[in-house]
Amino acid sequence: MADALHFDPFDYAFHEDPYPVYRALREHAPAYHNEELGFWALSRHADVLAGFKDTARFSNAAGIALEIGDLSGDMRAVLSILGMDPPEHGRMRGLVSRGFTPRRVAALEPRIRELARGYLRRFRAAGRCEFIGDFAGRMPMDVVSEMFGVPEAERGELRALVDCLVHREPGVRGIPPAGIEASSKLLRYFAELVAARRRRPGADLASALLQVELDGDRLAERDIIAFCYLMIIAGNETTTKLLANCLYWLGKNPAQREQVQRNPARIPDWIEETLRYDNSTQLMARVLTCDVEMHGRHMPKGARLLLLIGAANRDERAFPDPDRYDLSRDTGEHLSFGRGAHFCLGAALARLEARVALEEWQRAIPGWRVCEDALQRVHSTNVRGFSRFPVEWRPR
Repeated sequence: MADALHFDPFDYAFHEDPYPVYRALREHAPAYHNEELGFWALSRHADVLAGFKDTARFSNAAGIALEIGDLSGDMRAVLSILGMDPPEHGRMRGLVSRGFTPRRVAALEPRIRELARGYLRRFRAAGRCEFIGDFAGRMPMDVVSEMFGVPEAERGELRALVDCLVHREPGVRGIPPAGIEASSKLLRYFAELVAARRRRPGADLASALLQVELDGDRLAERDIIAFCYLMIIAGNETTTKLLANCLYWLGKNPAQREQVQRNPARIPDWIEETLRYDNSTQLMARVLTCDVEMHGRHMPKGARLLLLIGAANRDERAFPDPDRYDLSRDTGEHLSFGRGAHFCLGAALARLEARVALEEWQRAIPGWRVCEDALQRVHSTNVRGFSRFPVEWRPR
C-alpha cells in the first residue's frame, strides 16, 4: 500500500479533498518519500508536533514552502522570520514582539468591528454578496494596511499582488514569473513605506518597529521591510481563507449551525474547530540538518521535509472521530498555528479578526446560504480555501 501512495502538493485536484490521501499517509506511509519531487512528508500528529518543536533537526533556513525557484535575489527579505533558526530567530522575534504587542492587537477590536459593520452595510440589503471579494478578503487587508499606515487607495493593488504571488496554475511547479514580479513589487512598496516612516514617524506599526530597542539591539531596516511583507501576505491570505472555510463547514453541518445561532458565545469554538478541521495552511516545509530515522525510514541530511498540518489535525490518535465537524470537541491540540519557537506571531490577530467578523456577520445576516454551485477553490501549494464564495440570503 505504501508503494502505491502518491502525494503531490502541486496536484490541484488534490486540493478539492486531500483528507483521504492524508488518512492513507498516516496509516501506511507516516514517513512518506516522493522520489520524483525530492521531498519527505510527516502526517501523524505526534510527528508533526515534534517537527515544529525540534528546531535543531528540522530547520527553517530554506523557508516554509516547497517551491522550485527563487522569489527574488534577497531571500532574507522574502522569508523574514520564517526563514530563521535559533538564535537568530529568537532575536528577531523578540524585537518584533516589542512593537507588535498583545496590547496593540487588542486595541484594534473597535476598529475591526467598525470595518466589519461598514462592509456589511454596503451589501446587506442586496440579499447576495461575493463573500471573499466583498467581506472576507477586504477586512484583513484593511486591518493590516491600517496597522502599517497604507493609504486606502493603494490597498486594492496590494491585494492583487498578494493574490498573484500565491496563485499557481495546474501543471506549474514553483513560482511563476508573475508571482516573482509581484513579490518584487511588494518588497519595493514596503521599502519605500519604511523609508518614509524613518523620515517622518507616525503612530503606525512600521514607525514603532523603527523605534524598537532591546538591550541596545535594533531591527535593521530590511528586517522591518521583510516583516511588513510577511504580514501583508500571511495576515491576509490565512484569515481570508479561514472566514470562508468557517461559513462553508457550518453551512454543511446544520446541528452545529443551530448552536451558533442559538448562542453567539460559541463563535470562538466555531473558529477553532474550523482551524482543526480544514485549516487554510495545510503544510509547512523544513530542511533536515542531520540524518533522521523515523518509522523505519532513513531521511538524509539536507532533505526537504513537509509537516502536513492538515493531516495531523485529522489524526485519530489526537482527536477522536476526527472527520466529524464538532464545535463541542477539545481543539486545544490542533497545530494550525504551529508550536514551539515558530508559533504563529499573528495568531492572536487572526483569532480576533475572525471572531469580530463572524460576530458581526451572524448578527447582520443570520439566514445566509452558500451558493455551492458557484464556488471556486484557490490554486496554491499550501493554502487551502476559496477564491470565489457567493452567499445569498433573504433581505430583511
